[in-house]
Amino acid sequence: MDFPFSRIAGGVGAARGFLTSAVSCGIKDPASDRLDLALIHSDRPCSSAGTFTTNRVKAAPVRVSQAHLRKGDLRAIIANSGNANACTGVQGIGDANAMCDAVAKPLGLRRSEIGVCSTGVIGLPMPMVRLLPHTPELLAGLGPDQGAEVAKAIITSDTHPKEIAIAFDLGGHTVRIGGCVKGAGMISPSMATMLCFITTDANLPSEALRKTVLECVEDSFNRITIDGDMSTNDTVLVLANGASGMPAIRRHGPRCKQFRAAIHWVMLELAKAVVRDGERVTKFVTVNVSGARTYLDAKKVAEAVCKSALVKASWNGGDPNWGRIIHAVGYSRARIREELVDIHIGGKAACLGGLQAATPMAELRDIVAEREFTIGINLNQGSADYTMYTSDLSPEYIDFNRSEYAYWKQARKDGLV
Repeated sequence: MDFPFSRIAGGVGAARGFLTSAVSCGIKDPASDRLDLALIHSDRPCSSAGTFTTNRVKAAPVRVSQAHLRKGDLRAIIANSGNANACTGVQGIGDANAMCDAVAKPLGLRRSEIGVCSTGVIGLPMPMVRLLPHTPELLAGLGPDQGAEVAKAIITSDTHPKEIAIAFDLGGHTVRIGGCVKGAGMISPSMATMLCFITTDANLPSEALRKTVLECVEDSFNRITIDGDMSTNDTVLVLANGASGMPAIRRHGPRCKQFRAAIHWVMLELAKAVVRDGERVTKFVTVNVSGARTYLDAKKVAEAVCKSALVKASWNGGDPNWGRIIHAVGYSRARIREELVDIHIGGKAACLGGLQAATPMAELRDIVAEREFTIGINLNQGSADYTMYTSDLSPEYIDFNRSEYAYWKQARKDGLV
């Protein structure tokens, strides 16, 4: 960011006026004691905003949260891992509503003031018999310093929880933004595939917050891909409660621009953390496309390269194969001219004017052997650009995703299937 800020502890619970809690219900495995149910609650009214999966197959909690946001603002979020509550029909909607009801009345809220999110295995009913008995414990545990527990409770195939919090001056008032994210597989840039919760004590009216969130999601979570898959449960929810004491931020004023820069930075850091923790990935790759005729052309090229299994496999093998990159540029449906395309790997020319550059292959291999590197693609046809963040594709990714049937065996024992 281009203004001073400081990193602070607390994650999604760092902003003033927000209380958090997490408990273990054994949703996926009754023998496990891992945290799998979380709650975020504002002690005062909030502005709220959300973005959701563009997949036409939407999980029940997505549909319920979308409906609640259409009615007004949220003040709390209940979320679970281990079961996606997706493709579960009318029962799934009922279960998502029941999760909202379990915390709404004790918190003195309406059902429509609760956002509900789930992540995990698709196609199985939620084991409510194990979840609901733990909601009193969840409510009793609400406190100002448990943001890290929320981050732990929502992860699935992630190797570690991912959270961030910052503080900065906004018009003479110290404002805090905190957030957490889960996601490691089924990541594709169409609202990205993950759950993300962000809280702030800034005072931002609902309409201004919603426009800001839409813009910042487009420039962060929609810029990442790991495996090209899009889930049924993608959700980003942002709550702003004004507990900093600052006056309301006007939509087009300088304070709104500064707040937008701050929340965009938080979202982009969380988005990058998702890619770095992708399922069995070994590389974090930034793909910069420049010189395109239009923004859409630049985006098409970036997405084609970032989603190419051949390109990603070569990165996993430490192979600086620019031929695979240019072939993806060619089928991207962007307007390009082969003889104008330049490709740089880690700042060194691999392809100039569509032909092999003079850089020794050993130098390029050394770059691709690194954990993180940048691919630059200049189409030399205009001034539009687009940046995305992606990973390699490993044999271990395939092995990791070969089967999910262990949970189905447990579901049979529970009488859910």
